[in-house]
Amino acid sequence: MSVSSTTSAAPAHDGTDAEARPVLDREPHLLGLPASVWPRLLAPLCIGALALGLWEFLVRWNEVPSYVLPGPLLIGETLIADWSTLSASLWITLRITFMALAAAVFFGVTLAVLFTQSKWLEMALLPYAVILQVTPIVAIAPLIIIWAGDIDLSLLICAWIVAFFPILSNTILGLNSADHNLVDYFKLHGATRWQTLRYLKLPAALPYFLAGLKISGGLALIGAVVAEFVAGTGGSASGLAYRILESGYQLKIPRVFAALIMISLTGVAIFLVTSWISHLLLRRWHESALKRES
Repeated sequence: MSVSSTTSAAPAHDGTDAEARPVLDREPHLLGLPASVWPRLLAPLCIGALALGLWEFLVRWNEVPSYVLPGPLLIGETLIADWSTLSASLWITLRITFMALAAAVFFGVTLAVLFTQSKWLEMALLPYAVILQVTPIVAIAPLIIIWAGDIDLSLLICAWIVAFFPILSNTILGLNSADHNLVDYFKLHGATRWQTLRYLKLPAALPYFLAGLKISGGLALIGAVVAEFVAGTGGSASGLAYRILESGYQLKIPRVFAALIMISLTGVAIFLVTSWISHLLLRRWHESALKRES
């Protein structure tokens, strides 16, 4: 074979990174999902199914009264029968949760940026944020309800207090974790503080902020439920916490479990959504989200 024929058979390269990437085998898919995903889905589902089956068996075998411990089937029937009431209460709790989370994101990120731009401001105000975080919300919720004068506003404040600090602390950590060599490089080329913040520190803080967001999403839900327990609001505009209290007083324990399941599944859904958002924002450039071949 001549040298010319060997050279002509070689593929042409345009010198881009896309041409230099190795060709990897495509992972097989099953029902639209990668094969590696199915074990992670099926393992917890199988464990959960076994636990529920054992629970139902023990309740029936020992003839436990439903007002002491209902079985999963009775809880499912109650969830379907009372869906209209429970879903309306769930929406009220979710409204408070998402409003508190939005306020936590806004104030947490804003204060984190201000603190990193002014060390004096951080030294003056950050200790009060820590005090607010470590104070049990159950202890101060009655005072907030009295001072706020409005139930919805007091519930929002309580949920915001719980969800605020993880976003603040994580974002501060991320802003301070920007490569100091790159910070000096920006200064060397005359970049303003705003340009350094926008093009260097904020992108560096994004993974830390998203980690705090995943934590604060569940905490906002917990704060809203705890505040509803303390407030004890009744009537048609009542959240799931009041439905739990109401059902407990009436010994409707299956309904209590149904409301608890709705709260738990809502918390899981919030975590999955925030994790999905984190994956979308980080998957193309950050080490924590890049997929590696084994």
